[in-house]
Amino acid sequence: MARRYIKKHYPWSLRNWVQLAVFVLTIAIGIQFYYYVIQVSGIGDVTIPRPPGVEGFLPIGSLMAWKHFLFTGHWDMVHPAGMVIIGFAILISWLLRKTFCGWFCPVGTLSEWLWRLGQRMFGRNFQFPKWLDIPLRSLKYILMAFFVYFAVVVASISYLKDFQETRYWIVSDIKMMYFFTEMSIGALIILLLLAVGSLFVRNFWCRYLCPYGALMGLFSMISPTRVVRDEEKCSNCGLCTKVCPAYLPVDEKPFIQSAECTGCMNCTAICPINETMTMQTVGTKKNFWTLKSMSIAVTGSFVFLVVLARIFGVWESTITIEQIREIFPLIPYLNHT
Repeated sequence: MARRYIKKHYPWSLRNWVQLAVFVLTIAIGIQFYYYVIQVSGIGDVTIPRPPGVEGFLPIGSLMAWKHFLFTGHWDMVHPAGMVIIGFAILISWLLRKTFCGWFCPVGTLSEWLWRLGQRMFGRNFQFPKWLDIPLRSLKYILMAFFVYFAVVVASISYLKDFQETRYWIVSDIKMMYFFTEMSIGALIILLLLAVGSLFVRNFWCRYLCPYGALMGLFSMISPTRVVRDEEKCSNCGLCTKVCPAYLPVDEKPFIQSAECTGCMNCTAICPINETMTMQTVGTKKNFWTLKSMSIAVTGSFVFLVVLARIFGVWESTITIEQIREIFPLIPYLNHT
């Protein structure tokens, strides 16, 4: 049985404002894409531009495109923004721990809102005992290994080249949208179960099942940034551990290198003793990272990469409206094989 995890102090911080902004942007992109698809499916003029940001929901294909690029130098111009977004996620996870998950990912944001709602509703969250928690956490790495193995390791360069030219890949963003707008009963039940689980257990999906987060966690393991605790100054109040959404024993370690750390900085923000619990990067000052500087680094780096991608012409897809309209009637029958 899961043991109770009593409600503690979780103030709304600058990080939460960043999460909210990205979440609202994601919803806006989804709405714009929905009406874009409606227009594309007709015969009239298309007045709503396709939002490239929708390609952030095509991580597997974007990983395949990255392998093809690294071996051939050819940037996928079918869904180029997807490569930029997953490249950003990997880069920021390596540099600043898993901040993509803790600051940027809209699914992670929704998951956090749910467990905070669960705290308000039930007065607590729950934590599985270690003998169950550890095997459950391994599931996301198994899923990650499965996708990476078949999408990146097994796939040959010639296969990847052919895949980028398939009709399936051209309209994969539309097929992804239909997963949500025409959701099956089975998929709806699974999503509802995940939502209910997230009410009781902090970041249920992210902690146990998200292969994307698992990949980001591996890169964060070799990050030059980590939470550091000054053992001489520490009063052992335990507040840092109590507010850690990943249940990490922050008050017991001189530093945190875990793949579960999302760089949320809850622990550094709540520490009552100045410069005792800090986020540090090799080569920077001890007190360099604050919620403000981290928010600027995370959002600024994303904006910079998008602007750079626009300058080099690798943000907007080169697929035309005519190509999509030609394929559109076949969408229900297309698959990735």
